Amino acid sequence: MSAVIAIVGRPNVGKSTLFNRVTGTRNALVADRPGITRDRQYGIGRHGDVSFILVDTGGVGDSNPDHDDLQRRVEAQALQAAREADAVIWLVDGRDGLTAADEQLAQDLRPLNPHLYLAINKTEGHDLDMVSAEFHALGLNNLQAISAQRGDGVGALFDAIVRDMDIRPEPEENLEEGLRISVVGRPNVGKSTLINRIIGSERMLTCDHPGTTRDSIAVPFNYAGTPYVLMDTAGVRRRSRIVDEVEKFSVIKALKAVDSANLVIMVMDASEAITDQDLHLIGLTQEQGKPVILAVNKWDGMEPDQRNLIRAQLDRKLRFLQQPVIHFISALHGSGVGNLMKSVRRIGKQLFISISTAELTDLLSRAVQEHQPPLVRGRRIKLRYAHIGGHNPLRIIIHGNQVKSIPDSYHRYLCKYFQSALKLKGVPVLIDYRQGENPYAGRKNILTDRQKAKRKRLISHHRRK
Repeated sequence: MSAVIAIVGRPNVGKSTLFNRVTGTRNALVADRPGITRDRQYGIGRHGDVSFILVDTGGVGDSNPDHDDLQRRVEAQALQAAREADAVIWLVDGRDGLTAADEQLAQDLRPLNPHLYLAINKTEGHDLDMVSAEFHALGLNNLQAISAQRGDGVGALFDAIVRDMDIRPEPEENLEEGLRISVVGRPNVGKSTLINRIIGSERMLTCDHPGTTRDSIAVPFNYAGTPYVLMDTAGVRRRSRIVDEVEKFSVIKALKAVDSANLVIMVMDASEAITDQDLHLIGLTQEQGKPVILAVNKWDGMEPDQRNLIRAQLDRKLRFLQQPVIHFISALHGSGVGNLMKSVRRIGKQLFISISTAELTDLLSRAVQEHQPPLVRGRRIKLRYAHIGGHNPLRIIIHGNQVKSIPDSYHRYLCKYFQSALKLKGVPVLIDYRQGENPYAGRKNILTDRQKAKRKRLISHHRRK
């Protein structure tokens, strides 16, 4: 089991910058504003030939009066990470010096973890002894001046941690093992609440305030013996309503999470039914060929007449989906979540379906017999054979002639036919077409002298008539 190292500290001291540097990624959202990180972010850190699990946390010690309850939840998540970790890197701002909040935080962190390392960040361009002097008053032996942005002192910090914790090289633990599931939707529809319900713990920060989740957080877990990775994403609003720079980056990371996912759970608010933004997000998943499960949340508070109205609206607006999978759930109370996970397991098995070229070609022949492709300039489109072109998304390659002239209506017919015949409910089928090259294209037939004479006689005969 890899060692777990948590990074904690006040807001805007550089925790996410250090996390990105040590993990060699850009998974943690970074901006020159306090309070960007809220949920715990996990990643694989590397130092030399050893690896470990690194945890980025939200800021602690500075309460925001506007969102006091939210700040308390953020701090509780950070302190919980410090309690569970094998070692804690306490990051402070060398430019600010020792503050009263740091002195209070020292008292909070000491009982939580005996392996506490003080890292004084933002020391570039300063005398290190002068910057570190006042922090010796905290009575910590493990103290190191660093620059997370430039990397100065970071190696010495992790040298001490690896030596003291006796971390040795071992096979890397893959946090991304298992089916990747992205949970997307508009702000405040219950995405984080649903993830907490699925994994059975308060892992994600939840609040009634819209926009609580800002980063895309990967949560590995096991369900019924099967490994999964749940991706909690920031709420995606209409582009015209996004004015905050941090929210723009959050939306970009949410869309990237959809692109890297094997399966998408689209969470909708039953009290608002289905909106144009919901349809836009569903359309994006379909364009990328991602299987999507529609989770209509907050269903427990709806009256029977309202439920019937929402069902009718879903049937009317989701006709463009190939056999949609819809679950009516309550993420807060857990009703319907078990059936939702059954659909996840079923779709996960169908994603990597194995079918031979002969079987696919036979299905193609049946589809053509039931509904012939149209004529193009008096010639029938011929579809000869089909084979699997890839998984995630599931792609079928069809070979034939005049395939560039296949109309969209016939393309949709073939997609639905294959999906129905292969019993892939909820798994979209993408079809690409291949056309063989004409071996005589660009080649001119050169006539012999006899053929030229015959051609002249025919032209002369035609003119006399």
